[in-house]
Amino acid sequence: MAFELHPRLAADTISLGCSPLCEVRLMNDRTWPWVLLVPRRPDIREIHELSEGDQQQLVRESSALGRSMMEIFAGDKLNVAALGNMVPQLHLHHIVRHEGDLAWPGPVWGVQPAVPYTDEELAGVRRRLEPALRMLGVN
Repeated sequence: MAFELHPRLAADTISLGCSPLCEVRLMNDRTWPWVLLVPRRPDIREIHELSEGDQQQLVRESSALGRSMMEIFAGDKLNVAALGNMVPQLHLHHIVRHEGDLAWPGPVWGVQPAVPYTDEELAGVRRRLEPALRMLGVN
């Protein structure tokens, strides 16, 4: 069985490329710096369902992404979550938070509808994320 990105993730996010394990996707919401890692493995809902090697690779990629995002966006806190309540396909959210942001200190979900990037904003955030993507080995 081949990997297919869940339609909701495809609709709500923008591809930034692929790391060795994951599709790297930007949430199309300019309110927060928000990137997802989606392991390219079919029918995986939970981290424990990945092979041990894939689990280790996911932790490496998540740590590298989080560290880079915190530096790039000068965050106060990094929220990393694999909820899967709305989208069953395993995906890890990486959201840089700043004290006093729109949802602080609560979660970002449900605070407001997504505010999509303009073409110019998207180009800018892609440029800012380039060091993180290079660190992940994104092609």
